[in-house]
Amino acid sequence: MARILYSGNRNASSWAFQAWLALREQDIDFDEIIIDIKRPQRWKNLAKIGAFSPPAEIPVLVDNECVIYDSLAIMEYVNELGNGSLLPKDIQLRAQARSLMAWQHSTFGKVCSCISFESAFYKNRKQLSENEIESAEWVYSIWETHLERNNGPYLFGQFSLADIALIPSVIRLTAHCSVSEKFPLTGDWIQRLLERPHVKEWLTEAYALEPIYLEGYFNS
Repeated sequence: MARILYSGNRNASSWAFQAWLALREQDIDFDEIIIDIKRPQRWKNLAKIGAFSPPAEIPVLVDNECVIYDSLAIMEYVNELGNGSLLPKDIQLRAQARSLMAWQHSTFGKVCSCISFESAFYKNRKQLSENEIESAEWVYSIWETHLERNNGPYLFGQFSLADIALIPSVIRLTAHCSVSEKFPLTGDWIQRLLERPHVKEWLTEAYALEPIYLEGYFNS
């Protein structure tokens, strides 16, 4: 069986991180082709992806003749391809999990937009403004509410696609704004996420790479 995930740089490809994690967590066999998305080669390399995937972006999962693009679609496909354990059985919890996934996928990047996934791996990081810290802590309070309501240890009880979808944002935000004692469940949840073997594998590779510095990071 030819199942290939077109992924990207470990310290830049947050969307590919989600797709890769879903595959690994479901113990699904796949080959991986890493596309270098650093500038300036980014555009040339992604144009090659556009030959078989309309968005010309990564990640893309090719499963024989089936081409699945967009990390959210890949995660849902992988959950169904596996044992279906990565979404809650309860219809309302499942809808709430998908709501968090959709938010992460659409407009969550507007929260502390001055920092990117890449910047989490910088040796020197900028100081967030008071408003940005408030925004980060507002997000932590939302995570805390879900964990308290659903009795942990993950956002919806058992480990799910919602946890996977948020891991890049967890890394991006906590690299710049640590979780205070006001959010004990969130702190424990984050530690639990970062200790998962597949997350550690990806991050170990990411931290070993040369950082990808984005223009304007310290001025934004």
